[in-house]
Amino acid sequence: MEEFYRSFARRARDLAENADPFTRRRLLDLAQRYDLRSRPGSPGGRSIPPPRATPPTVLFSGSGEAR
Repeated sequence: MEEFYRSFARRARDLAENADPFTRRRLLDLAQRYDLRSRPGSPGGRSIPPPRATPPTVLFSGSGEAR
């Protein structure tokens, strides 16, 4: 998985070389995020978010009967 993110970071940097200033900034930011994910044990390397402690109450409001 680490090589996957490293290759995406490299590709984003390659694309940034020929991009306009706004897009270059965005691509370089993206490359930096991919670099963080490519490091094992880094906070950005987590592939799935932690489970919710409680479900959202919006889904369970009301009587539960169909109208």
